[in-house]
Parts: sequence; C-alpha cells; structure tokens
Amino acid sequence: MTQYSNTDYAASALRIASGVLFIAHGLMKVFVFTIPGTVGFFESLGLPAIVAYLTILAELGGGVALILGVGTRLVSLPLIAVLLGATWAHAGNGWTFSNAGGGWEFPLFWALVQTTIAVMGRGAIALRLPVLDKTFGQFA
Repeated sequence: MTQYSNTDYAASALRIASGVLFIAHGLMKVFVFTIPGTVGFFESLGLPAIVAYLTILAELGGGVALILGVGTRLVSLPLIAVLLGATWAHAGNGWTFSNAGGGWEFPLFWALVQTTIAVMGRGAIALRLPVLDKTFGQFA
C-alpha cells in the first residue's frame, strides 16, 4: 500500500476544488451567458470565435480531468493559458473581481493555483490510467 503525505492530500484537494470551479465556469458560459453570448464577448475582445469554443471545452473537459486526476500536469498547462487570457480580458476592469465586469485578481490567483497543481501533480486521490502513466510518466 502506498503511503501518502499531507502534501499529497493537499494536492488532491486543490486539484479537485479547481476542477469543480472550472466546470462551474464552463457551465456558466453555456447556460447563463449562452454559447452565442460567450462567442460574442470573445469577439468583442478581438478574439476569433474559435477561442470561445476552445475555452468552454478546456474548462469543462479540463475540470473533469482535474477532478478525476487524469493527466493533471498535462491538463493544467492549457488551463493556465485560459486563466492568463481571463486575466488579460479583465485587466481593464481594475484589480478586484467585485468590480463591474470583474477585475483581474481572481483569474491571476487561479492561474497561480493552477501552476501549483501542475508542479505538485495529481496527489493522493486520483484515477490512475496505466497508459497515461506509461506514456507521459510523471507528467500524467
């Protein structure tokens, strides 16, 4: 039986919480803002529509992968990019996320959290897929 440290359990808690938040944000883009509304917002920032679709996919798929602990380090990297993009998108709204339109402090903090997850890995509680472990080793 594998012995896990408190750090392993902390990594799992952080990974799972972040995964839940990504799913919540992805679902908000689908059901609250709607996909056409999300695409319109991204286009208003000068981004192509495909970026909106990829962001929704990254948030939903990445959230599920994080919760399960599948490919944690590999999944974290594009999610960091999504969060840095959100930081950029909210930069003009001021620092605090409670500002109108949301500020940049929350997405930047979340990018740092996601970077920590990428460094720490999946932690103690995770679905282990031997094919990923064999193919990607410590990056799975």
